[in-house]
Amino acid sequence: MPQLFSPRANTIMRASLLAVVLLLFVGGWTLHAVYWSPYTTRVGIPREQPVPFSHKHHVDGLGIDCRFCHNSVEKSAFAGMPSTETCMTCHSQLWTDAPLLVPVRESLAKNQPLHWTRVHDLPDFVFFNHSIHVKQGIGCTTCHGQIDQMPLTWQQNTLYMKWCLDCHKHPEKYIRPREEVFNMMWKNNQLNSELVQAYHVNVTQLTDCSMCHR
Repeated sequence: MPQLFSPRANTIMRASLLAVVLLLFVGGWTLHAVYWSPYTTRVGIPREQPVPFSHKHHVDGLGIDCRFCHNSVEKSAFAGMPSTETCMTCHSQLWTDAPLLVPVRESLAKNQPLHWTRVHDLPDFVFFNHSIHVKQGIGCTTCHGQIDQMPLTWQQNTLYMKWCLDCHKHPEKYIRPREEVFNMMWKNNQLNSELVQAYHVNVTQLTDCSMCHR
């Protein structure tokens, strides 16, 4: 009976299997790289704004408290964005003719708010409440990074569910005294299990899907 396959068939089959394995490996690595890349996560990429606001100048340089601009962060789900009147509290006296601030002055003159671009924009199916996190001792820098050192604002963390769950599963690593929530220089150098108990943080409840997906 004549041979159905040539002597090279085994070699071709082995090479084909090796190529498929390599293709799967490279494809998986590429997907992983893209998923965690700044292109997808937007980590470290400043967002274009109507005015290039510098947290480094205003917070670190001038010592302005977060709540001066984000005045609803302690009582609302949304931290709030400063109104034009808030900006003009200072800039009606300082840098009044600066070209950089033309959009702010026009906003006041036309009585139209500035349209800031959201830097931390969660999907619509995710519920997040700033006031709850502040009340439970989660500081600004925990999520926003060292924002007082950012000349332009960028996203510091991925906002992926894995990142959120790390805090929800182990709040003792991130929780701080409530009076230190807005302290940009505060460092968590120990596990604060006693604060978790003092603030009545229920880890079982925190890891329930309905906590964030409502």
